[in-house]
Amino acid sequence: MGVRTGAASDIGLVRESNEDSLLVGSAVFAVADGMGGHAAGEVASAMAVEHLRALDGRDDLRPDDIRDALAAANTAIRAAGQADPERTGMGSTVTGLALVAQAGSPHWVVFNLGDSRVYRYAGGVLELLTADHSEAAELVAAGRLTPEQARTSPFRNVITRALGVHHGVDPDHLVIPAVAGERFLLCSDGLNGELDDDRIAAVLRATPDPGAAAEELVRQAVAAGGRDNVTVVVVDHVPDDTPEDGGAPPGSAP
Repeated sequence: MGVRTGAASDIGLVRESNEDSLLVGSAVFAVADGMGGHAAGEVASAMAVEHLRALDGRDDLRPDDIRDALAAANTAIRAAGQADPERTGMGSTVTGLALVAQAGSPHWVVFNLGDSRVYRYAGGVLELLTADHSEAAELVAAGRLTPEQARTSPFRNVITRALGVHHGVDPDHLVIPAVAGERFLLCSDGLNGELDDDRIAAVLRATPDPGAAAEELVRQAVAAGGRDNVTVVVVDHVPDDTPEDGGAPPGSAP
């Protein structure tokens, strides 16, 4: 199998710095959204992706390796925050996917801590693969908020799971078979906070090139308000013999 990738990030129209970090490797891909204010958030998100970067390129990568890397990142971020008063309380969301071999065939591990997201676009359908770890999401699950109300609720910014916040971490992870023709979207909440799923799907459907798709999604999110940093990674799973121009967009109907 092969992958084609694209990525884009923007500070947005309100924030003073970009606290998002991203990883585009050969088999590991991630987006991290830092918390804790200027400098601290940037440091935390960078530490998150660097711990994952160390896994990229390994032939024997396993799901447990992702968990171990996230646990190590959590410990390192907590230690850095405790060592510097200006970084006290810093943390980071992190979400992504990694290609692993399982039962003799390629599989994707989708992982998440916080409210950054991974979507899968296939067969013309956009599917959210991760669950937001926020108080707003918990209220939606309990039937106390609608998804529409959650988009503007102040509780959407109260993150319940993240790196650097607690002694231990409990990341969600999902293992799925790798299927040629699928497209994945990784994003910080600056994207889905501005664009609904229909608009996101429309861009993925209309834009075959993953780099152009990432740039267009970020452009539209900033144009829609840009109230947060916006970071997007697009990963296309293509057959090894796919030409460089890519042909039809992955996930589109045959």
